[in-house]
Amino acid sequence: MKLKTLFVSAILTLLVVGAQAQDNLKIAYVDTDYILTQMPEAKQIQSELQAYQRQLQNKISATMQGFQQQYQEYQQGAATMTDQARQTKEQELQELQQQIQQDQQEAQLSLQRKENELLQPVYEKIQTNIDKVAEQNGYTHIFSSGVAGNPILLYVKNQEEADISDKVLQAMGITPTPANSGGNN
Repeated sequence: MKLKTLFVSAILTLLVVGAQAQDNLKIAYVDTDYILTQMPEAKQIQSELQAYQRQLQNKISATMQGFQQQYQEYQQGAATMTDQARQTKEQELQELQQQIQQDQQEAQLSLQRKENELLQPVYEKIQTNIDKVAEQNGYTHIFSSGVAGNPILLYVKNQEEADISDKVLQAMGITPTPANSGGNN
């Protein structure tokens, strides 16, 4: 009997503590993609990335044009080449083609590194302001509304209260534009 009473007391204590913990819980979420699109820095970053991408593409295009020119010359002269000369030229063309593929992969990685380099300070600024808004409004947890285009939040009872994206923008001194309507507060 005493064991049963002790067990019931323990469960009631856990329920009371759990209920008190829920009373102190205040949850919100932000849409960082929406915040990013509202920031003036976003246009500058996009412009820099496009210029960098064009620069990388121009370099690869020049290499590809050189390859195409060499390939055309090979096709035109292949019939008159010795077997050794033809094999040597084919080997050169294969190596050049492999170099182009490697350059394309390196360009893509370089573009990703550049994007990360440019966005890191912006995301740090967003995080600093999320922390600021959370502290000012007593939020215990802030979630992201989605990651890589996939929703994290599947249900929000009161979306207008829970989405603090506009509050974060306002903390950064940015007036949210209603046309993009990612955040509501």
